[in-house]
Amino acid sequence: MNIKTRIVHIEKGYIYHIYNQGNNKQNIFFERENYLFFLKKMRAYILPYGDLLAWCLMPNHFHLMVLVNEVTVTVDVEQRATVGVTQSDTDGSQINRTINQSIGIMLRSYTRAINKQRNRTGKLIREKTKAECVNCPMGISPSFIVSQGITIVNSKPSHKQYPQVCFNYIHENPVKAKLVKSKTDWEFSSARDYAGLRKGKLASRDVANNYLIIQ
Repeated sequence: MNIKTRIVHIEKGYIYHIYNQGNNKQNIFFERENYLFFLKKMRAYILPYGDLLAWCLMPNHFHLMVLVNEVTVTVDVEQRATVGVTQSDTDGSQINRTINQSIGIMLRSYTRAINKQRNRTGKLIREKTKAECVNCPMGISPSFIVSQGITIVNSKPSHKQYPQVCFNYIHENPVKAKLVKSKTDWEFSSARDYAGLRKGKLASRDVANNYLIIQ
């Protein structure tokens, strides 16, 4: 389960919108504990590579907005959960793992846990996760932008404006899906943290203030 990007590779220093959904649009979260379990995996497999600026877990998909600080990190061999990693040149007890590989490991391990819990088999999440750079100055064409509440194709996005659009879009997902009336009513997103209703540590609010207007 490799991450599929709309650019050649993920680069250090840029913000990416990373998202995926259930296979055949099926649910991937079935109860509260599933959401909490996925959040723990996000902390383990995403945060070593960067700052999470926004996130939202929906019943059948998820959105992450990540400022990538490192494309590759070194981890202990004991932490290796799958194949496809490169042995470190400096220490045989460690391996180098890219953010692409780490996301794949996260989703595969989550799928195994849910399949075991619910006595099911097969794919839970689509194989190809998408990542769109939202502040690269050239060559990026994000697949959507919100205009007057409608999601439309955006052929000429502004690399300065799109981070804000993406941030707002992620937090408004539960409202648009009519799961809640206000974005802060949805437990499984960073909107409550930015509103000061929860002291969550997953989202890097101080870092986000450098790129976004927090409302």
